[in-house]
Amino acid sequence: MLKVWITGAEGHVGSALCELLDSTEYQILTTDINEVDITDSEKVNHYINFNRPDVVINCAGLTNLDECEKDVDMAYKVNAIGVRNVAMAAESVRAKLIQLSTDDVFDAKSEKPYNEFDKTHPRTVYGKSKEAGEKFVTQLCKKFVILRSSWIYGIGRDFVDEVLRKIGVEKSINVPNNRYGVPTSAKELAKVVKYFIDNDEYGLYHAVCKGSCSRYEFAKAILEYTGNSGKLEVHPVLSSDTSRPEYCVLDNMMLRLSGIEEPAEWRGALKEYLEETGGLE
Repeated sequence: MLKVWITGAEGHVGSALCELLDSTEYQILTTDINEVDITDSEKVNHYINFNRPDVVINCAGLTNLDECEKDVDMAYKVNAIGVRNVAMAAESVRAKLIQLSTDDVFDAKSEKPYNEFDKTHPRTVYGKSKEAGEKFVTQLCKKFVILRSSWIYGIGRDFVDEVLRKIGVEKSINVPNNRYGVPTSAKELAKVVKYFIDNDEYGLYHAVCKGSCSRYEFAKAILEYTGNSGKLEVHPVLSSDTSRPEYCVLDNMMLRLSGIEEPAEWRGALKEYLEETGGLE
């Protein structure tokens, strides 16, 4: 029975993993910031030396872009130094580390999907701090998997939740139609994580649902699938911080080349999520 430690277990992907992994097949250890703050190297080392997991899945991170811009030190403390602490600890007990990362490591100025061999060029503090975390993993671990994903949604606060909360409260919302990405269900991403728990494959991989859309199309789909299209109007607007489309679609090239099953198409995954959470009409 593999012993699996999930940090940031109360977040989207951590919660999805706890739901997906069968406790009769895995010994699952879950912590969040209140149990083990990954920025505290002493606590991280104490926990991993006491429990000695076979696999560490680091779902912890500071993901709010505005918070990262306002507090640069905290962004790097969590997304870089915290990752360094977990990486060093995992290596000390010879555990495999699965690190979650983001499409924000790219500059969002491409005209085609980014694959794992494209050069990173983050523009945001969040993206830069996550890239720094990736580098620590590659420098400090022998057995690692880095999974980049995008527009992750699940149980908790996110874009899906934000749109649904506005129903009955506001008559309309403005959503950018020149920002493109891939909505990815935390459940679908968790399935990819499980594959890497179970198999001896390593490296950098992109893991997003199939297809792509604009934020505007994403919002429209959420309302359509929940039967709320007539209750909240969605107005397409140009994102104020760019003069051209912000395109940051990821290509699951490494999954494809490795023969690993990719996450489901984004519309189907969204429908499934809304159905399971009671939001589907």
